[in-house]
Amino acid sequence: MTILGIAGSLRQGSYNRALLRAAREFLPEGTELVEHDLRDLPLYDGDVEAAGDPQPVVALKDAIRAADAILIATPEYNRGIPGVLKNAIDWASRPPLASPLARKPVAIMGASTGLGGTRRAQEQLRSALEFPGALVLEEPHVLVPEAFMRFDESGELADAGVRAELGDLLDALVRVAGDVTLAAA
Repeated sequence: MTILGIAGSLRQGSYNRALLRAAREFLPEGTELVEHDLRDLPLYDGDVEAAGDPQPVVALKDAIRAADAILIATPEYNRGIPGVLKNAIDWASRPPLASPLARKPVAIMGASTGLGGTRRAQEQLRSALEFPGALVLEEPHVLVPEAFMRFDESGELADAGVRAELGDLLDALVRVAGDVTLAAA
């Protein structure tokens, strides 16, 4: 099974990238997490789309299609979803009736230096993903507030409670992805 990992932050040292790295520890045998960097995606533009998807967009859509499930780690910027992540969803939601996100299991998590732990960003992300038909897990929740207290100096997830939540989230995602695969067979 392949899980596509997407961080909504471009910064190499981001807590959300660290959260994706930590997720690898909780994957069952035979499951891999492949990260996709959003850095090269152009801004969504219908005129560009009409001329043909640029290569970074094709790569994103191909990665989504090839994955059995998606794991997204989102920061929260100004009480909302980061622009780079919303842009990726806008591209991946196209074409409207044949989006690679349709029927794709998705789990959302997020880390923030604030007290909210990305709650608002996750709500917005959930709504944006449900429109093209992604199967977004409602639970369990992984909201990491005050991330600077949850990761150690080397960027490793050190908080036992968050580690348990992350394990539960990955168990649920793998279970749902397996169910979707069986139903499609």
